[in-house]
Amino acid sequence: MSNALPELGTIEGYFGRPWSWADRTATMQKLAPAGYRFFIYAPKGDAHLRRRWKEAHPAAESQALAAFAAACRAAGVRFGVGLSPFEVFRHFDDEARAALKARIAQLESVGLDDLAILFDDMRGDIPDLAQRQAEIVAFVSGTMRATRLIMCPSYYTDEVILDRVFGARPSNYLEDLGRLLDRKVEVFWTGEEVCARAFSPGHLDDVAQRIGRKPFLWDNYPVNDGPRMSRFLHLRGFTGRPASIAGHISAHAINPALQAHLSCVPALTLVDSYTQGDRYSYMGSFRRAARAVMGDALAQMLEGDLLFLQDAGLDQLGERAARLRARWAQHAHPAAREIVEWLDGVHKITPEDMLTS
Repeated sequence: MSNALPELGTIEGYFGRPWSWADRTATMQKLAPAGYRFFIYAPKGDAHLRRRWKEAHPAAESQALAAFAAACRAAGVRFGVGLSPFEVFRHFDDEARAALKARIAQLESVGLDDLAILFDDMRGDIPDLAQRQAEIVAFVSGTMRATRLIMCPSYYTDEVILDRVFGARPSNYLEDLGRLLDRKVEVFWTGEEVCARAFSPGHLDDVAQRIGRKPFLWDNYPVNDGPRMSRFLHLRGFTGRPASIAGHISAHAINPALQAHLSCVPALTLVDSYTQGDRYSYMGSFRRAARAVMGDALAQMLEGDLLFLQDAGLDQLGERAARLRARWAQHAHPAAREIVEWLDGVHKITPEDMLTS
């Protein structure tokens, strides 16, 4: 494997129904041999990581987290959790500090290598936001036992949609974060847009200058969790992630789709994009990845249906949806099952699903 491959991993950062633990484990184990070396559990549908962050997971969920952490260790994969202490920066008093310390201890009891503190998807129009968040991150750093700390800024891209939804970002927010955060703390960045079409060395160097370190990419492909995006399956190989960006980032995390097994197809192509460099062919890589995930026959079916599944989308299929469903329902493979569920509307996301409760 080429030295061009950066540290790759998965961050479950999607809205909607979280994966099952069986699917999560299967996906991690499929991607680990290809070079995916970390897995961060942070689905926004897990309320115990967001609005109800002070509450410990129920016993069954804690046991499942611990079992998954053990499976990651057995596969040589770092395991992490993303905690979103909702708007704790508004009142980070002694009570909040005690609650945060206790919650981190609970999470670390399952066995964490990485801890991510996520300030995304909450209002951030506070003049001293960077100072408040840096104080929280420093507190966490002094409390945790995990060996890597990653934070997600409230404004994790330059795209102005965040200012419209969560309030205008404070001036010099990123620069202040870069100055105030300990250099050992990693910082997530999604690119020039929330769902970046491409990454370039020039852009990444500009971000690195602002945050005082190389960005830790949070790549929003193949995620399909919005009310619009959930009507499409993101299956094609990665584009716009050239091997030349490897030296300009600290790591590269992909946010997968709502369909765990299907996510493995594009995920495997990202490895090729880095290791093959100028020789990379995204459709050739897609074909190899689809065969590796689904076998020859289903891979050919998937390629034949790409125009319907990824381009036309659920709302434009009309009568064809029933024919597609009947064909894919004949197959027991979990990726085929995910296509059937998608055709049945199981994974449709509504605006209410995008709330952080």
